[in-house]
Amino acid sequence: MVSTSYSAAVLLLLTVSLSNTYAQDCEVCIGVITRFSEGLTSDQKSSPQKIETEFKKFCKGLKNRENRFCYYVGGAEDSATGILGEMSKPLSWGVPPQKICSDKLRKMDSQICDLMYEKQIDINTVDLKKLKVRDLKKILSDWDENCDDCLEKGDFVRYIEKVKPKHVKAEL
Repeated sequence: MVSTSYSAAVLLLLTVSLSNTYAQDCEVCIGVITRFSEGLTSDQKSSPQKIETEFKKFCKGLKNRENRFCYYVGGAEDSATGILGEMSKPLSWGVPPQKICSDKLRKMDSQICDLMYEKQIDINTVDLKKLKVRDLKKILSDWDENCDDCLEKGDFVRYIEKVKPKHVKAEL
């Protein structure tokens, strides 16, 4: 006979496993919606129309994968489609971002849950000379820097070292 506590433990383990899968699958979606909803006032959270208006404003400052997510749901100015209602209505009802992403938005556009954050490079510990030029360009792009005179890998490394103090706080 299987004990009740054993059954409960198995059920809990499955629930945690599934929620981790959703978080990994819809990483960008969950991150953006969570950050966005935390910045809303209670008045804004109660109205789907206000949520949509605020989300479009929120999307203007996003870059890379987060901007791509906004494009997919209709929050970007150049979006071809608009499924903001699938996000704003459940959000106004208090549905958690994990459920909105995995249950609602995934059904509308499966690409939404394929978006993953890029791995971050720890600029303080990495040997810049061992990185690929693509990674060096990404560092500069993340810092909103542009090296027009950089032709070779060494040029990028020198430029990053030059502007690094402006963007990276040295730990004491």
